[in-house]
Amino acid sequence: MDTLVTTSDGSNTLYSVKYNQNFHDIKTGAIQESLTKHVIPAFNFHRKTKKLRILDICFGLGYNTLSTLYYCQKERLQVELEIFSPELDKALIDSLINFEYPNEFDNLKPIIKSLSTQHYYENEHLKISLHIGDARSYIKSLKNIDVVYQDAFSSEVNSELWTVEYFSDIYTACNDNAIITTYSVSTPIRLSMWEAGFEIYEIKPIKKKQTLGFKNKQNIDAKYIDMKLKQERNRKAKALYDSTND
Repeated sequence: MDTLVTTSDGSNTLYSVKYNQNFHDIKTGAIQESLTKHVIPAFNFHRKTKKLRILDICFGLGYNTLSTLYYCQKERLQVELEIFSPELDKALIDSLINFEYPNEFDNLKPIIKSLSTQHYYENEHLKISLHIGDARSYIKSLKNIDVVYQDAFSSEVNSELWTVEYFSDIYTACNDNAIITTYSVSTPIRLSMWEAGFEIYEIKPIKKKQTLGFKNKQNIDAKYIDMKLKQERNRKAKALYDSTND
């Protein structure tokens, strides 16, 4: 059984027995991590976009998706959202109807109930689809994605969602103006993204650095990471491939 853990911002998360990791950074806080590492960077980049298709990898407790809705309501953003999210653990999704979410999500309870019981929610300006099953195969069915929340468990325990082949499928699913947000700053992960075609940038929204990925170079308030130069300076650094896991 996964264990309930309270994070520093008062929101609850879980400790995964399977992966031997917490779902969220305890010191940052579950809701703050979702906002600062994923939602705010993505919406700052797409501030003028009125319709967004978001891929949330993987749904887990749903904080990234729910924080997106909370942020849009709080900031009174007039944006139409379509969110796609794979999740392998059906029992986890089924349990979310009883999960103790923070007060910020109180008015989202009908959405949480629908996602937990039906794996789907839709209204006039919002559509959320959960896919119970393998993320790798699901990604191949998607297209024209504007935002990717790359928030899988770390590559040490969930490497199949950090390889060049995986990011190549993400690249294909994304449109030309898409953004990837992820907490990982490791060179092998950045090389995996870069070899799949993404340009790499670094920001530091709070205490920790994080990575952003784009199909094209951007004129944004972020540090550009020259991965070709980094690879030349560190020949031992290698991207992750599916064959590495065999």
